[in-house]
Amino acid sequence: MLTIVLKRLALLLPTLIGVTFLAFLLIHLMPGDPIEMLMPERGIDPARHAQLRAELGLDRPLLVQYVRYLGDLATGDLGRSIVTKKPVLEEFATVFPATLELSLAAITLAVLFGVPIGVLAALNRGGPFDYAAMSVSLTGYSMPIFWWGLLLILLFSVQLGWTPVSGRIGVIHDVPPTTGLLLVDSLLEGDGAAFASAAHHLVLPALVLATIPLATVARMTRSSMLEVLNADYIRTARAKGLSPLRVVGLHALRNALIPVVTVVGLAVGVLLAGAILTETVFSWPGVGKWLVDAVSRRDFPVLRGGILLVASTVIAVNLFVDLLYGLLDPRIRRAA
Repeated sequence: MLTIVLKRLALLLPTLIGVTFLAFLLIHLMPGDPIEMLMPERGIDPARHAQLRAELGLDRPLLVQYVRYLGDLATGDLGRSIVTKKPVLEEFATVFPATLELSLAAITLAVLFGVPIGVLAALNRGGPFDYAAMSVSLTGYSMPIFWWGLLLILLFSVQLGWTPVSGRIGVIHDVPPTTGLLLVDSLLEGDGAAFASAAHHLVLPALVLATIPLATVARMTRSSMLEVLNADYIRTARAKGLSPLRVVGLHALRNALIPVVTVVGLAVGVLLAGAILTETVFSWPGVGKWLVDAVSRRDFPVLRGGILLVASTVIAVNLFVDLLYGLLDPRIRRAA
C-alpha cells in the first residue's frame, strides 16, 4: 500500500507544474487586455495604461512572468485579483463551499438512484426495465447540461413555480458562514426555515448536475453486475441454497461496486472542478461561476490560481480513489 502512495505522490509535482504551464500559456493567449477591462468608458491615457501594465508585470516577456509566477507559488502566493484586489486563495475559499455543497448533493443523488437502477437492470437483462433504464441513462449522458437546466427552470420554476430560479438561499435568511455549507450552517444555528430554503434552492441545480454521473453510475453498475453474476462463486452461492437477496446483496453487489467506486470518485473530482455550466445557468455562487466571471473580466491571477486550485482538488480526489481502490481490491496491493 505504501508503494501505491509513493508512486502517486511522485506524479503530483510534474502534473501540477504541467497544469500551471498550460494554464499560464492559454490564459495569456486569450484576446483582450485586462487593463482595458478596468478602464472607464471614456478611456485612459497611454501613459497610465503602461504604468498599470508595469505594476501588474504584464509588460514583461511571458517566460519571465511564468518564472516569477512559479516563484510566488513556491511561497504559497497565488496572487491577487486585478479587479477586487483580494488574494486569490481568499476568494477561492469563499466560493468553494458552494461548489462543494452542490457537488456532494449531486453525487449523492447519482449514487442513491444510479446503483439501484444498475442492479435492477442487470437482474432483468434484456427485459423492458433494462432497455428503458439504459435508454434513459444514455439520453441523460448525452444531454447538454445547459439546455437541460434551462428546460427544468422553465418547467419547475417558471411554469409550476415549485423551485427558485437561482441563488443558494432566500434573501430573508441570514446564516453565519461557519462551514460555508448552508445546509450544515443552518442546522448548526437551529434555523429550520433557512435549512428548508437552502434545500429548496439546492434541489434543481443538484438534479441537473447529477444527470451525467447518475447515467454513468447506472451503466457501470449494470455492466459490473452482469460480469459478477456469471462468476463461479455466485453459482456456488446459489447452489448452496442462499436466498436471492443474500446472493445479490452480499456476494454480487459487494464485488460489483469496486469499479463503481472508481467511477464515483472520478465523478466527484469532475464535479468539484467547478460545474461551470450548471453554476452559470442557476447563478450559483461557486467556483464555476467565479471562473466564468474572471474570464469575462480577463482577471489573469484569478484564472491562473483558480485553475491550479481546481486541478489540485481533482488530483487529491483521484489520489484518494486510487488508495481506496487498493484497499477494496487485494489484487491492486499485490500488484504494487
